[in-house]
Amino acid sequence: MSAKELQQAARDHLWLHFTRMHGYEPPVIVRGEGCYLWDDQGKRYLDALAGLFSVNIGYSYGEEIGQAALEQMRELPFYTNWSYAHPRAIELAQELARLAPPHINRAFFVSGGSEAVESAWKMARQYHMARGERRWKAVSRRTAYHGTTMGALSINGIPALRAPFEPLVPDVVHVRNTNRYHRPADETEPEFTAFLLTDLEESIEQAGPETVAMVIFEPIQNAGGAFTPPTGYFQGVREICDRYGILLCADEVITAFGRAGAWFASERYDIKPDLITCAKGLSSSYAAIGAVLIADKVADAFKSETAMYAHGITFGGHPVGCAIALKNLEIMQREKIVEHVAETQDDFRVQLETLLELDIVGDVRGTGYLYALELVKDKETRETFSHEECETLLRGFVSPKLFEKGLICRADDRGDPVIQISPPLIATQKEFDIITGTIGEVLSEAWQRLQR
Repeated sequence: MSAKELQQAARDHLWLHFTRMHGYEPPVIVRGEGCYLWDDQGKRYLDALAGLFSVNIGYSYGEEIGQAALEQMRELPFYTNWSYAHPRAIELAQELARLAPPHINRAFFVSGGSEAVESAWKMARQYHMARGERRWKAVSRRTAYHGTTMGALSINGIPALRAPFEPLVPDVVHVRNTNRYHRPADETEPEFTAFLLTDLEESIEQAGPETVAMVIFEPIQNAGGAFTPPTGYFQGVREICDRYGILLCADEVITAFGRAGAWFASERYDIKPDLITCAKGLSSSYAAIGAVLIADKVADAFKSETAMYAHGITFGGHPVGCAIALKNLEIMQREKIVEHVAETQDDFRVQLETLLELDIVGDVRGTGYLYALELVKDKETRETFSHEECETLLRGFVSPKLFEKGLICRADDRGDPVIQISPPLIATQKEFDIITGTIGEVLSEAWQRLQR
């Protein structure tokens, strides 16, 4: 098709995800290389969002990964993991056990992140049933995003996403997140940690600890803007879960496979989870695949002769997807991509923190290659923008202006207004300079417009 024909076909037939379709002309992306994309008009963009926080190795490995997919297609194009195994699923499960924290040694494969979260909740419920208890509730954090299938959506802590589809799956308790920027100014880090842990424990007590199956938290909460945990937080969460017999799930759909400067952020923050959900970087999004990684103590509960985890996904453990994921992990290790993030993340942060000189930037937060800038009306009071102001600022100016200048990132107001930045893990100082320079130009102009 010509560029004009593609645009017309998109208008007539393609329904875009999370997109206001009225009168929208979608950019048509036709090529990728390294950290960059090109549209059907030949314009180049720096992808500072890595697709959706997911193209960890960038866009240059299509031929090598395609060859692995072709070889698998020739050998075995598909078979199921329902009561059967095949070599690539076995090999990928073994490799994930090698990379994951030492107490995690099994993988249950699915098609993506939402399915992984859904599967983890179902597994937690069945784990307790296998041990003679009926527990069904989940605990997650406010403003946290965990997916869009009905179970995962129920776990979401973003009211605007949940409301159109209610009633949802019962029962989920939402507790406070780790947003340091809006805590009381005189509150110390240990006091903040204690406050959060008290909130968690009191919420569990109110829900009835004997009914709570799972606590699910991201190591670094993405929605709301890259909230990192305060010192001692996850150690306290682990202790509370142990005390009440609740499984702890680390949602690492975004943070696993190098995004936080380690193979798993669970190790970086010493979380010791019972379950890990992952997807995105597992294949660098070269294929649709996700997984629930399972601690030995959870797997042990299903070892009786009649025990079964009564759940499955047709494409879970698809042999071509597994072959692509294996090749992706091989490339990451060969190219030392996780080490590259660990070595350069401080340079990235220093570069981004220069944007704090702008009146509109109140906070820079995150770690690894996962950051957010929070935008404010007043740096002294940390006053945020209203919903109407966010519409004008983010959707009316910042997002289209960044795109016009060839930078893809996300201006988001699911919590306080932020710009989310998450480039491919191969990004270097060159990309840091472009990201910072372009955002700085656009936000300076945005602030000037606000003063008129």
